[in-house]
Amino acid sequence: MKVVIVCVSVSHGNTARVAEVLAGVLGARVVSPEEIDPAELDSCDLVGFGSGIFGMDFHPRLRRFVEELPSKQRRKAFVFGTSGLPEPRFRRYTRRLARLLGRKGFEVAGTFSCRGFDTWLPFRLVGGIGKNRPGTVDLEAARRFAEGLGG
Repeated sequence: MKVVIVCVSVSHGNTARVAEVLAGVLGARVVSPEEIDPAELDSCDLVGFGSGIFGMDFHPRLRRFVEELPSKQRRKAFVFGTSGLPEPRFRRYTRRLARLLGRKGFEVAGTFSCRGFDTWLPFRLVGGIGKNRPGTVDLEAARRFAEGLGG
């Protein structure tokens, strides 16, 4: 099975740590949006899309990459993210990205999110939140999620 994970991790490496766990289970290559030709996704059996959450949405580089993909029949995908606060019920950012991927022709097999160390203002004023996240429990949950995807 050919698997690629398109990941943007910019602040503290939270999302990169989750991506590496997912990649280890799935035998995937982790790339940034700039490191992959979108046409290469056509040959993948499974594609992961993930980033940290900024202003209650995925990183603009990841969103732009997905938005610019042509709509066509594709295989499976999954979505993952890390954020300082839990995903709010009133604004499910993983669901929004999954719907966008569906419009691009992907069948979204699942979504995963966990907390991560966050120093965005105003959290920076108190030294950040989620200082030990993602931790062992989060990374084990990511591993189980990946196993459920077929890894």
